[in-house]
Amino acid sequence: MLTDRAKEIVNSTESKMKDALVFLEEDLKTYRVGKANPAVFNPVVVDYYGTPTPIAQVASISAPDAKTLAIQPWEKTLIPKIEKAIMDANIGLTPQNNGEIIRCTVPALTEERRKELIKKAKGAGEQTKIVVRNARRDGVELLKKAQKNEGLSEDTEKEAEAEIQKLTDKFVKNADEVVAAKEKEIMTV
Repeated sequence: MLTDRAKEIVNSTESKMKDALVFLEEDLKTYRVGKANPAVFNPVVVDYYGTPTPIAQVASISAPDAKTLAIQPWEKTLIPKIEKAIMDANIGLTPQNNGEIIRCTVPALTEERRKELIKKAKGAGEQTKIVVRNARRDGVELLKKAQKNEGLSEDTEKEAEAEIQKLTDKFVKNADEVVAAKEKEIMTV
């Protein structure tokens, strides 16, 4: 039976692992994979009266069809700034405006670009697994300190360590699954 201190360490470790997986999922959403996805604009910031602001906070973004993204600014004066921000972000989209709406046509991915994206996704997956393993290492170190300094029993420490290892295995597997799903999405023409 885990003590409160051991549970606290295990829960803190699990929280760090969850955060790493959420970050991976959010990062992979920003990859442009041939389908119109408003999330590609997440990293784009616009100069809004001197303040760098995400596009989603100054305009509505929609995908009217599978190959087009439409950005409707709430102030027409922002159109040139939004166009400039999209170009500066270098996300592979060219904005065109009609004075009301900015449209970006999503080009089809080349085979080379697909391979680059898969490589990038796998790299992000590896980084996530490194963060998960670092969280495991930190959690185990905290357990050993608690055993030494706070009177945590050896059995409790070993049990908590096994629990942390189970979590590590689960989150590493989840990271692999998220990357595999993205890889399948990238290769789907």
